[in-house]
Amino acid sequence: MKSVHRLSPLALLFSSVFLSGCLGGGGGSDNDPSIGRLNYNGFNGLSYQTASQSGTTDAEGRFRYYPGETLSFKVGNLPLVQDVPAKPYISPLEFFADVRTALQTPIVDDQNLRSHQLTEEQLLYNVPLMNLTRFLMSLDWTQGVREGEGIDIRQRVIDQLNAALPDITGTIDFNATEQEFTALGATPSPANQLLAKICFYPEDDELCDEPPTQAEIDAAPVRPENEADWDPDVEYQQDLRAKRDRILESIRTLDEIDNEDARTYLSRELDAITTAFGNQYYLENHVAEYPASDTGIKSVKIEKIGGDTALTDIEAISTRPTDVTIHSWSWQTADVDFFVSGDTGGESELLINFRPQGTYRWIRKSLRVLIR
Repeated sequence: MKSVHRLSPLALLFSSVFLSGCLGGGGGSDNDPSIGRLNYNGFNGLSYQTASQSGTTDAEGRFRYYPGETLSFKVGNLPLVQDVPAKPYISPLEFFADVRTALQTPIVDDQNLRSHQLTEEQLLYNVPLMNLTRFLMSLDWTQGVREGEGIDIRQRVIDQLNAALPDITGTIDFNATEQEFTALGATPSPANQLLAKICFYPEDDELCDEPPTQAEIDAAPVRPENEADWDPDVEYQQDLRAKRDRILESIRTLDEIDNEDARTYLSRELDAITTAFGNQYYLENHVAEYPASDTGIKSVKIEKIGGDTALTDIEAISTRPTDVTIHSWSWQTADVDFFVSGDTGGESELLINFRPQGTYRWIRKSLRVLIR
């Protein structure tokens, strides 16, 4: 066999160091807690609690845990979820028990291979998931999620949220219908009541002031028609009315972030997590060459950077089985056997699909086989 595109030991070393920093433990002894991440592009400001650990997620969404523990999350004093299994990466889809269960069932794609991503896409229409995601996105200080940023819930927002919680009418219920959860008008939903009490500007910004009342506006003098007669130290009716409009327009509501925004955000994060998982695994070669006369059984093995390859399932296909035929595969040994079955000049791509232990995600790697 002639193999090309072999990964260099130095490249593997750098990849291993990088990934161990993203997905590994606390970096100390075996007794140190593991480090997990909520989403991929950062999720700052959520309080978390396990049986042994507590803290606040940082700019990278990191939390600490020991294997087998579950997580509870809060934003300030507002409980969000509890009993979420702690893992190296989690997403809001895993906040809900019924969604977690559904994630375990992959869907067969158009290549006749199982895919968790198709299952994820279906679950992105779950109503409680959409309500929770839109609420958390609304608390993001910079509102930069559309530009590819993570969510940043700052302490100033949390302080205002905690102060406002006792005064809202009703309970923030993520299981409510979308209409109930996002209601505005004369009887806004509890979530919109809470957002109306939070100013997403520096404390001394005028947008954080109480808006002038109509009585205050009516009591103010009318601005003179002649600009030369304006007094810079006087707030006229027109000034107060404009200030009121600016303050009211700065108040966030849930309808500023719709379900499609939430799905786009979650899809991006889920894809990034899958890529991070996939980058831990590799095939020794990307391309292999064999003479047409060499029809013996060959094997390609899945390797894991910095650890043992532990799988729960595996499958594989040949895109041109008349040239290269799959013989068998084994999740226990993490390899796929195949043999050349075509003539010189033929080729095929072997698509190897596998599910590592500890995740519902399926990872796909490919080997191009050339017949010379």
